[in-house]
Amino acid sequence: MMFHLMKYIGWRERLFKSTRGKILDLLRARDCTVNELANELHLTDNAVRAHLASLERDRLAVQSGMKPGVRKPHTTYALGPEAEHLFPKAYGRLVSLLMSIFSRQIGPQNLRAGMRAAGRKVAQEHMDSLKGKSREQRIDAALGVLKELGGAATFREEDGKHLIYGNGCPIAAATANHPEACLLAESLLTEIIGSPVKEHCIRGPVPSCRFEIKKSPR
Repeated sequence: MMFHLMKYIGWRERLFKSTRGKILDLLRARDCTVNELANELHLTDNAVRAHLASLERDRLAVQSGMKPGVRKPHTTYALGPEAEHLFPKAYGRLVSLLMSIFSRQIGPQNLRAGMRAAGRKVAQEHMDSLKGKSREQRIDAALGVLKELGGAATFREEDGKHLIYGNGCPIAAATANHPEACLLAESLLTEIIGSPVKEHCIRGPVPSCRFEIKKSPR
């Protein structure tokens, strides 16, 4: 058992040092087109396509949608279902089990309140370093906290909205059956950014985090 575990760890480390691994790391943060990956990795489009074809065969990457281009739309790629096993989950299954127990004992409403309280508690550990920071700096700090917790997130402005997109949710195994778990991150982001944040997460086989930052202060 230990031999196989060490062999897996060694394989995983080699993967993430390779070009394929770097592509997966970029896709973990956000969906990307071939051109975007090529620019980030300083590769040709054809080289990226070859790596993506290999990743698609292994179900580590999938085509996720289309993005408008100058002459024609470009296909976007995201992490595939098999890729989720490559990233640490921060005890997502244990969180799911605990939430099932707590939900029966204290009720759904109290469980939601508890998740929000947990988010505020985590945020409090970072509040001293946020004094005097601008909104933009606080958003950057929020992205850093999400990364520390095991996820990967990016900030975008779309149609006048301020959004945080995330992949590799560290508690994805819990959110599938207990969507209220997302309230932890919603509360955490609200406290750190200093503006109301609303979750619009996508749950399922390939979960993805979506949070909207309201422009008005709390």
